[in-house]
Amino acid sequence: ESKAARAQEKEINIQWYIPSVAKPSNDTETKVLLLYAYNTNPVKVGDIAIFTTSVFSGHLWIPLARIISVRKKLSDLKEQVEILMQGSKNFSTSVPTSFLEQSETLKISPSNKPKMALWHLDEKTEEIAKSCLSEVKALLTVGPALSSPLTEIPFDVTLQSITNLEDMFNLATGCIITEGNLLDWIISLLH
Repeated sequence: ESKAARAQEKEINIQWYIPSVAKPSNDTETKVLLLYAYNTNPVKVGDIAIFTTSVFSGHLWIPLARIISVRKKLSDLKEQVEILMQGSKNFSTSVPTSFLEQSETLKISPSNKPKMALWHLDEKTEEIAKSCLSEVKALLTVGPALSSPLTEIPFDVTLQSITNLEDMFNLATGCIITEGNLLDWIISLLH
């Protein structure tokens, strides 16, 4: 059974469509089309009853300049998280290497299981994350009331979650996200 015919867990698929260069004269900025589809329960294409109540899709027109800006900020955030993680590894020399490797795997695994973190966001990185995620929220929500800045980070900030967000805004490839809290947050914005 192919991956295209089933989804064993909750996931969202993000794709981008960049229309032709010619644009109507009344439109002043270039926009690209975000296409998304997600399921809220495991599904098989052949099971129409589940498919019609558990699979959703939609689209959003988003200014290209804002996508590029958000992706750059997410890339910077990812770099900052990598620095924090590397710094915490340098200070944890008393912890056996096998424990570090096991903890690292637990921390970035896409699941809802509790994660062991050997590092924490510092205040500067947390503010950068809130700013980036507020911009993501503003891009993905339709109503202005919903796009207020974030006061809390709505998911665990791991290297994997930030990488997934950065990939989400990659116009060339798009992505599939299956990570628990991140996935739930994105779906809540699009729903």
